[in-house]
Amino acid sequence: MAEDLVLEKCDLELEANGRDHHTAGLCQGRLVVRRGQPFWLTLHFTGRSYESSVDSLTFSAVTGPDPSEEAGTKARFSLSSAVEEGAWTAVVMDQQDSVLSLQLSTPPNAPVGLYRLSLEASTGYQGSSFVLGHFTLLFNSWCPADAVYLDSDEERREYVLSQQGFIYQGSVKFIKSIPWNFGQFEDGILDICLMLLDRNPKFLKDACRDCSSRSNPIYVGRVVSAMVNCNDDQGVLLGRWDNNYKDGISPMFWIGSVDILRRWKTSGCQRVKYGQCWVFAAVACTVLRCLGIPTRVVTNFNSAHDQNSNLLIEYVYNKFGEIQKEKSEMIWNYHCWVESWMSRPDLQPGYEGWQALDPTPQEKSEGTYCCGPVPVRAIKEGDLSTKYDAAFVFAEVNADVVNWIQQDDGSLCKSTNNSQTVGMKISTKSVGRDEREDITHNYKYPEGSPEEREAFRKANHLNKLTEKEETGLAMRIRVSESMSMGSDFDVFAYINNNTSESHSCRLLLHARTVSYNGILGPECGTKDLLNLSLEPFSEKSIPLRILYEKYCECLTESNLIKVRGLLVEQAANNYLLAERDIYLENPEIKIRILGEPKQNRKLVAEASLRNPLTVPLLGCSFTMEGAGLTEEQKVMDVPDPVEAGEEVKVRVDLLPRHVGRHKLVVNFESDKLKAVKGFRNVLIGPA
Repeated sequence: MAEDLVLEKCDLELEANGRDHHTAGLCQGRLVVRRGQPFWLTLHFTGRSYESSVDSLTFSAVTGPDPSEEAGTKARFSLSSAVEEGAWTAVVMDQQDSVLSLQLSTPPNAPVGLYRLSLEASTGYQGSSFVLGHFTLLFNSWCPADAVYLDSDEERREYVLSQQGFIYQGSVKFIKSIPWNFGQFEDGILDICLMLLDRNPKFLKDACRDCSSRSNPIYVGRVVSAMVNCNDDQGVLLGRWDNNYKDGISPMFWIGSVDILRRWKTSGCQRVKYGQCWVFAAVACTVLRCLGIPTRVVTNFNSAHDQNSNLLIEYVYNKFGEIQKEKSEMIWNYHCWVESWMSRPDLQPGYEGWQALDPTPQEKSEGTYCCGPVPVRAIKEGDLSTKYDAAFVFAEVNADVVNWIQQDDGSLCKSTNNSQTVGMKISTKSVGRDEREDITHNYKYPEGSPEEREAFRKANHLNKLTEKEETGLAMRIRVSESMSMGSDFDVFAYINNNTSESHSCRLLLHARTVSYNGILGPECGTKDLLNLSLEPFSEKSIPLRILYEKYCECLTESNLIKVRGLLVEQAANNYLLAERDIYLENPEIKIRILGEPKQNRKLVAEASLRNPLTVPLLGCSFTMEGAGLTEEQKVMDVPDPVEAGEEVKVRVDLLPRHVGRHKLVVNFESDKLKAVKGFRNVLIGPA
């Protein structure tokens, strides 16, 4: 009788598997593979070699605390002669004496997560079992049978593998790109993403069912959307929008997801303070990319928050053009969410592809603060019954704004406002380029087209189908060329009289600081012209001067000022409203790389900034994120003060470990200049 087969060691072939599975950045001392794709194992036996006529090898792969074959979280499979599509299989690829090379395959619908792989080797009636090791299984957008399959290699590189990108902020007329370090392959991030899944309430309630459901990217996307905010659970981020962040970190100061996720883990899953929409979206993007789901951050400018699903946001102003009361239903300057790519077998054909997911806690969905995934195509078609939360996302890009002016007797008069259109310039980073891509056409048909009318009819969006009245008077707010932080500048009310009659009007112009979510701050400029005469077929330009000394103390970290004009024609009881959100540009951070960028070779990054203000800056510091930085190097304080017009520089040593294109992201902050961001692309060559 043959002696027992004894395993000396199992080589998980980290380098080859990491290369084949696009997980090289994650395979540092551990095996990370993508489902539906074979991976290599090498078994080294001691004493004697494996003999197929004598020995029987059976493998077991299990995930979760309570694995079962019925739930799909446990698989037992023997050596087979060929790979079986869609199943767990193990095939001998080569044998050299006592060394056995195997290829293991996983189903393209296996649950993602951490697996334990073990082997039972039996010879006759005797047998031994060995733990071969652990591996993490991810979604696979390279596998045509996976629900997240994406058939463009360029898009897979951007939406799964790229660790840096841009998030778009500012205003619809001045879109600002903010660099962000997603860092999904940085040390420890995969473990944190798996921990996030294990902290979700569905896992705590029924671990077996939750782990089984991790085969489905729809389910995983919904869990991540809920867990990135902490409103119902031990989620990652606490949202705050009141400009009071002293007991945490201002949302504007983050430049990447890595620091946020690591803080959450090291604090024992205590919520990290603070997040706002782009931070929630960016962290969700990191987690979903890390798990293998193609994901991108999108920004919707003039985004509506509609709580009662009537597709209407109503504002009431007094006769001086001041909002009567703040309300929770409002228009945000911009709002960010993510889109993830997946099939939707639970919905009608044609709804596969990009799905909107929104981790910012706004409204509950099935009792939990999460939103989506909902097919972007369903939003475009006005199909509001589609899972999940189509009506809420449709309103964000399509709600109508109605403005009422309250008279002295309390009655309301409707005003015309052609300057505030909801759902504009929906933006995401271009594939493979540091430029903005406008994807509004994915959410909406062209304005006025028959398809747009049909989508509104299907959505029962009646107010969008009514014809707009024209008064013959038109007004818009225009801005001067340079509006940078620290400067005084002019804005202009341009008024057109397109009628053959003269009109006598009153013009009220107001400038107020504003947060990106529409909350107004103090006034920083005003003008009241009681008797403005508008001649027939004429145009008038009325300037309003905005002074740095007026806005410097009350500007929020959004750098936004809202200018509102109200034109009142008392005789005809006509009110015409125009608005413009102005973004004040921060000074540029210049970044130089000193030395030749090569793998494992030290180089120096120099960041500099000139104080654009007329006053000194205090409490200045630079924060950096990117390739080759240690934790200690990420924050550099600058001696006080930095005088008006003075340039300040810092240098930091980098030791990049990975070849390829990297982004160095820099943030500058001080008492009077908040969240100034810059970036530099660095191409790291081989050593």
